[in-house]
Parts: sequence; structure tokens; C-alpha cells
Amino acid sequence: MARTRETAPPSKKTEAAGGITDAGAELVAKAAGSSTSVPGPSPNPATNLIIQDIALRAGGRLVRHTMEKGLLHGRFGQGTAKAIVENRSLSNTLVSALLARLATRSLPGAVVIGGGLAVKTLYDRSRTKRQARRSGDRTLRKMAED
Repeated sequence: MARTRETAPPSKKTEAAGGITDAGAELVAKAAGSSTSVPGPSPNPATNLIIQDIALRAGGRLVRHTMEKGLLHGRFGQGTAKAIVENRSLSNTLVSALLARLATRSLPGAVVIGGGLAVKTLYDRSRTKRQARRSGDRTLRKMAED
């Protein structure tokens, strides 16, 4: 008996059809070939999906921390940059993750979050450069001390 691919009906909670991730998934599917199993070390596709999810999240975290430390290194030095990135509070991390998730799940979410970031940038620019820089430096130095 031949195995066929089962397709689930689209959920109303997912992103719009034809989104960026849909196009990327098509490219990955073409690269993976016509296998009917989820690639990975386990014969259980759910286990393989969990392994892949953990690996991608860990890799993303490593890349993100490396970039953040590199961007802060020039202004604050290597040790302080490391402390800033590694001493981020749980609430700061959760808020950032939730906002990023909201922005990537839908176009209205992206507009709201992007608009909020634009407003914050305009507010910072309306202050003198010295005030804005001091405020940001104070916040980052406090994160480095915690």
C-alpha cells in the first residue's frame, strides 16, 4: 500500500496564504526531495520536528547573541557588551520575543509593531542627541551591572 501525503486544511490562525514562510517552505521541500518522511535521526516524525526546532532555536540564539555583542563591542568594550547581552532580564526577553512573534504572524501585527518602533525612533530623535545617548547608555550599563 503506497503512502500518500496528507494535507491539513489551512487554519484560520496561521499567516495569510502565499506568505514568505510558505514560499520558503516550497524551496526547502524541493531541496529535500520527494521523501514522505520528516528527515532526522528518529523514525518518529514528531521527534524529528522537535529536534529540528531545538536546533534552529539554539542556532538562532547563538547568532543573535553574537550580533548583539559585536554591535555593542565598539561603544562599550568586550566585557561590558557581554554583560549587557547575557544579563538581560526575563521580562525584557519575553516582551521582545512576544513583540517579534506578533510582528511576524500577520501584516497588521507588523504594521503595529513597526509603527511603534518608528514612533519610538522619532521620539528619540526629537530629544537632543546627548539626552538620547545618555538615556540609552544608562539603560545598557544598568543591564551590565545586574
